[in-house]
Amino acid sequence: MTTTTPLAWQAEKYGEAERRLTGRYLPPSAHSTGRATAADALAELALGESIRRTVLRQRGGSVHAALELGATWAEVATALDGTPDEARAALRLYAEEQRKRYEDDRMAGQNPTGLSPEQYRSVLGLAELTDHESTLSPSPSPSGKQPDEPLA
Repeated sequence: MTTTTPLAWQAEKYGEAERRLTGRYLPPSAHSTGRATAADALAELALGESIRRTVLRQRGGSVHAALELGATWAEVATALDGTPDEARAALRLYAEEQRKRYEDDRMAGQNPTGLSPEQYRSVLGLAELTDHESTLSPSPSPSGKQPDEPLA
């Protein structure tokens, strides 16, 4: 399992380096964070890249959570500034990685993490929702009417 430095810590350290770098254009009396160095610029680059990778690594899990909590594919796509099909691809990649994690753990004799085969199928089933369908959408009644519609 990959360990990740907490995102909040990364963002805090990135902000510190960024403040020092920005401060180099101010008079010496104006910056209280110390003088900027090449190490600050390199730290900002490395931390920015680490933050980007952390966010991308968590993307599929966030898509999964959003859908389980009632978001539609259209809403997820808007949040990702992409299309519903791109969002579905992120979920499928996440599901496959989590299925593989489960199998790898199981084969190593460890307590499996990730998605069991049943959970994997369930997650992939979310990709079948239409762009504007939610997991919280009420099911039509046997009459074909929505629960809040009069039967007439």
